[in-house]
Amino acid sequence: MGNVFIPRGIEVPCLDQEKEWHFKPNRNLKKGDPVTGGDVIGNVYENALFPDHCIMAHPKARGKVVELFDEANYTVSSPICVIEDVNGKQTELNMSHFWPVRTPRPVVEKLMATEPLLTGQRVLDALYPAVLGGTCAIPGAFGCGKTCIS
Repeated sequence: MGNVFIPRGIEVPCLDQEKEWHFKPNRNLKKGDPVTGGDVIGNVYENALFPDHCIMAHPKARGKVVELFDEANYTVSSPICVIEDVNGKQTELNMSHFWPVRTPRPVVEKLMATEPLLTGQRVLDALYPAVLGGTCAIPGAFGCGKTCIS
């Protein structure tokens, strides 16, 4: 933008649309197999920290595999799989998909909490109990050390 300030209305993609990733299709997925949201279509090598990055179907994807592309280099916007729903409509699945921030991801079931999060700080454990793996809020004024808790 030629400036440190970004003006309103500018959209920049999160991922590089030109970079190619080496896609390896899921060996267990074949033509005619059912695919639903969250199913693993294949893998790519991302980096040493995430060597096996799973490429999953869009959360609302439903259908049967018509075509699964071969192992090769693809961009994040290139199709890697084609599925067909019960009405015969074909949809291309890419290595990335967009999901609105305020729309929750679909889940099959919400698991019940079984274990408390014990911090060892009696004040926190007694006044603000939390569940292991859950979310919580610690109230307090600005500059009183809430961030140090996390």
